[in-house]
Amino acid sequence: MKFSLFTLYMPSLSHTLSTLLFFHFILSFPSISVIPLLGTSIDIYPNARWQQNGVTVAGENRQGNGINKLSFPLGLYVDDDQTVYVADGANHRIVEWKRGATSGQVVAGGNGKGSEYHQLCNPTDVIIDKERDSLIICDTSNRRVVRWHRRNGTSGETIISNILCMGLTMDENGSLYVIDNEKHEVRRYQKGESQGTLVAGGNGSGKRLDQLSLPQYVFVDRDHSVYVSEWGNHRVMKWIKGAKQGIVVAGGQGEGNGLTQLSSPRGVIVDELDTVYVADQWNDRIMRWPKGAHQGSVIVGGNGRGGESNQLNGPFVIPLRGSSIDIHPNARWQQNGLTIAGENGEENGINQLSYPLGLYVDEDETIYVADQYNHRIVEWKWGATSGQVVAGGNGQGSEADQLNKPQDVIVDKERDCLMISETLNGRV
Repeated sequence: MKFSLFTLYMPSLSHTLSTLLFFHFILSFPSISVIPLLGTSIDIYPNARWQQNGVTVAGENRQGNGINKLSFPLGLYVDDDQTVYVADGANHRIVEWKRGATSGQVVAGGNGKGSEYHQLCNPTDVIIDKERDSLIICDTSNRRVVRWHRRNGTSGETIISNILCMGLTMDENGSLYVIDNEKHEVRRYQKGESQGTLVAGGNGSGKRLDQLSLPQYVFVDRDHSVYVSEWGNHRVMKWIKGAKQGIVVAGGQGEGNGLTQLSSPRGVIVDELDTVYVADQWNDRIMRWPKGAHQGSVIVGGNGRGGESNQLNGPFVIPLRGSSIDIHPNARWQQNGLTIAGENGEENGINQLSYPLGLYVDEDETIYVADQYNHRIVEWKWGATSGQVVAGGNGQGSEADQLNKPQDVIVDKERDCLMISETLNGRV
């Protein structure tokens, strides 16, 4: 099973690449198929490990305003199909990047810096309201939150005014949680509300437990507890629903690079065990803080600031993707794996594979493998000594009956079909 962890990579003055990275976590012995989802319910094995080399999924073509470039990307949202929406701050637009795409598509703004309804000015965050099929955007320098419809949307409508919005999120009831960086507070806006209800901070800037200082990003869990990262206090706070003050759940020991410290934390997410994952911006790392822990651990980055695939440069946000999977907190896996497909040499026989990549495991433990260099998808029944070609296998090509180095495959059970990603043919 696979999880993807997304993080934004910001340029320094000496390094102008603006790019977006993601990391994979792969369990060695899968028995459950995974269709990634995005939401507040996230199950992650406590000792999960991520690969330390990231893969660029948006940008990396130098800072600029081309459709394949980004300039100071800030917030991002990852949809169920792994489409990434990026708040492309200095380009005053929201850009949609399909999985595997080499360029994006402007879906909001992109009409120059301005305050007209068809413009944005330094947007910092974006989410999708699926019920209304629209984007909700922190249009920060215009001091407003706007809704931009995804179908034929050429302009936005202001839904919250006079707010220095830095980050926002939405719960399962459709309530919107918005950070006001200027007032050092978080408010919840139920459908139709214009004033909102204070849920965190609101007592001026400070380090008391009833205060926030330069709040940046907000996460809401299934109990409607609010988690807020603070730039000014170098900590992450948890505000239980209805509480008058928060609890420090990460950092709070002053700015620094020790395992008990954070330095200007940004993006934050929380799993079902209340483990906190935070983008520790100026320490160029992603940290994990288990519930009640006095110190965290580095799970990505922490290798100095830079542009290598195992490095980060001022990471901003880390929305995590993964389906709702129940794994016992003390689960352990056998240390010796069992070959269930291939292992008969690299070739094109029906009992062989050549550079296999993505796979999907059905409920009956049938495995579907993207057999990349054989340009086919192969189905392996549980216990079988050879597979069966179920897609492609007609040579490398772009015809309707051919594949070209397929990279991943899933099963759409409702339509009883395979969904296959083909990067080299530029199609799914």
